[in-house]
Amino acid sequence: MTKEILITNDDSISAEGIKVLVKLMRRYGDVTVISPRNPQSAKGTSLTMETPLHLTHLQDLPSGEGLGSVRVFTLDGTPTDCTKMGMNLFIDEGRMPDFLASGINHGSNASAAVLYSGTVGAAIEAAIYGIPSIAFSIATHDANPDFSIVEDNFDAIMERFLKFPPRKNTYLNVNFPDRPAEECRGIRFATQGRGRWIKEFAKETNPRGAEVYWMVGEFLNLADGDDCTDDHLLNNDGIISIVPHHIDTTDYAEYERLARLWDL
Repeated sequence: MTKEILITNDDSISAEGIKVLVKLMRRYGDVTVISPRNPQSAKGTSLTMETPLHLTHLQDLPSGEGLGSVRVFTLDGTPTDCTKMGMNLFIDEGRMPDFLASGINHGSNASAAVLYSGTVGAAIEAAIYGIPSIAFSIATHDANPDFSIVEDNFDAIMERFLKFPPRKNTYLNVNFPDRPAEECRGIRFATQGRGRWIKEFAKETNPRGAEVYWMVGEFLNLADGDDCTDDHLLNNDGIISIVPHHIDTTDYAEYERLARLWDL
C-alpha cells in the first residue's frame, strides 16, 4: 500500500539535503513537501504568530516507474509552521500522512544541538499530532556533501522504521557521519549526548563604529568517554546514530524525589 509522506526541513526549499530526501522517499510512497522559503536553522519548535504566512505551490510530479508522486509547497515560516500547515492540508483532504520525515539537515543534530534544531522541531510537531516522525542530519555544513553514506544506509533504516515505528509521542533523530559510504562502521541506537557551547560570541565593530556580535562557539563535550552517546558514535566511531526522543520531558524520578522532599 502506498504511503502518504510529509517532508520538511530547516535549511530551506533550495537545500540539497531535502532534494536527496525526496528522491529517496519517493520509493516509499507519495510525497508532499512543505519547506521553509528561507533558512530556518536553530528555530527549534518556534511558531510564527503575528505575521501572516504565504503558502506557494511550486511543482507537481506524477507517479511512475515505481516512484510515488510529489507535490511541492514552500512557506515563509518555520519548520514547525510547515509541519502544522502540512497536517492541516491533509486534514482538509480528509486524511493524514502516514509519517513525517525531516531533513536531510546540513550539520549534526547530535547531543545538545537537538534542543535547538528546526529539523528536529518539525519531527516533534508531527509526534504531537500522533504521526510517526523521523529527522535526518549529516554532520557537515557543506552545501553539497557526499550523501553516499545516506543513500547506502537509507533503506536499512526506513524498512525498520515502517515495520517497527516508534511509539506514539516518540520521534527518532538520525545522524549520519560526514564520511563516504565505504567508511561507515554501522548503525546503532544511542543516547543523547551531553554538552554545551562555550566562547559563543565573536565581537566586531561595524562600519558605524558600533559593537556587534556574531554567534560562533566551541562545543564542550560533557559526555567524553561515554561511547553510547550519539555524539561519540558519530564523531569518534563513524557510526550512524539513532536516538528515540519523547515529547513528554518530565523527569519522573525527580518528580517523585522532589515531591517527597518538599512535602507540599
